[in-house]
Amino acid sequence: MMYLQVAAGLVVLLVCGELLVRGSVALAEQFNISKLIIGFTIVAFGTSAPELVVCVQAALDGASGIAVGNVVGSNIANILLVLGAPAIIYPLTCDNQSAIRDTLIVIGGSLLFTVLAWTGAIAFWQGFILTSVLVAVMYMAYRRAKKEGDLAADEALEEYEENMPKTPWVSFLFILGGLAGLVLGSRLLVLGAVNIATTAGVSEEIIGLTLVALGTSLPELATSLIAAFRRHGDVAIGNVLGSNLFNITGIIGVTAMIKPMTAPQQILSFDLFVMLLASALLIGLFFLKKPIGRIAGIGLLFGYVAYVLSQFYGMSGVYSVASI
Repeated sequence: MMYLQVAAGLVVLLVCGELLVRGSVALAEQFNISKLIIGFTIVAFGTSAPELVVCVQAALDGASGIAVGNVVGSNIANILLVLGAPAIIYPLTCDNQSAIRDTLIVIGGSLLFTVLAWTGAIAFWQGFILTSVLVAVMYMAYRRAKKEGDLAADEALEEYEENMPKTPWVSFLFILGGLAGLVLGSRLLVLGAVNIATTAGVSEEIIGLTLVALGTSLPELATSLIAAFRRHGDVAIGNVLGSNLFNITGIIGVTAMIKPMTAPQQILSFDLFVMLLASALLIGLFFLKKPIGRIAGIGLLFGYVAYVLSQFYGMSGVYSVASI
């Protein structure tokens, strides 16, 4: 039942997250809000809503290991899995200079989170700092896109505009249904994850870093695979970098302002450094100024498999659960 509970929670989160974004985008367009603003606010925040409600629910339930593990594990999965899998389908290309800049911003946000996490509890003031960093980065990105006439916002909205609600009242129903479903899905997922951890005798952070993180990374994986099939490598890479920045600053930041958390020692001493190392690896790939091809993709996937195994076989230095 607990595995079905987790699966049901993930399905509800994915479906209702999509309802929320489509309803919000439709309502914004019906009120003639510019696509650039929609792309930088509604789509950006809406696609991260499942991770946010899961983290808030976990923090409120006293499961900080799942909350922090979900974010850190999602960031690791985004780089190693979400970029690795589509690279095998079709080489990922992008503007290397912009990718390096954005990756450095992600690394900067990750380093800031690491420093704040090592101070002890991640409380309101740490959350406020992280959220402020996200707002500042988004504002600068918006100004740059507006000045350069960036078409990224239009491209981001193409998928949602195909099957959007046609009237405001239907858009409201989408939004309300999406919000209600996110609350229900997060509750199912967190309770199921805690039960799995208790029954299997593993820590909550391991479940958060693997099962929960992988589940909440599925939308990013689907988006990147579709982008690879369409030969839009820049979309796949931008999807990962944007998601990672939102996770480490916005999701942790908002959650900490609602409910203070404490990062488990395992995450502080092992997983945060894996996340930073994975981000630094991206810098190296972009500096080569070559597409991220099949060999690199296979290497990234192998790295993710090795990381997951490290959790369940005690190589992370905390638990050994070969009996699972």
